[in-house]
Amino acid sequence: MMFLLVMFLIVMLIGIVLLLINIFISMKKNNFREKNTSFECGFDVFFKSRMPFSVHFYLIGVLFLVFDIEIILLFPMINSLKILSMFNWYYISMMLLLILFFGLEMEIYNGILKWII
Repeated sequence: MMFLLVMFLIVMLIGIVLLLINIFISMKKNNFREKNTSFECGFDVFFKSRMPFSVHFYLIGVLFLVFDIEIILLFPMINSLKILSMFNWYYISMMLLLILFFGLEMEIYNGILKWII
């Protein structure tokens, strides 16, 4: 038991030392404004080159991902019908569908699914 503790501490110490070496070696000291801006023939940038990204589309993507994972959880329910009794299968299925429904209701209540940005 003591051997495992010593090995764990050695591994942690080596990891921390390597992390600190990486931090000290990779520090860049040239944080000038001119170095971080784009070069347009010596002039300052007139406008931003990229359009602002709406967080609404990101939230829709996250919701799509969450509901995809929840739908994937429904697929094994078909095979579990052979193993479980009908009452247990129905109870578990309804609980999962209620969780999906309450999640959708919460998203509608918080205004995430509004299409007017």
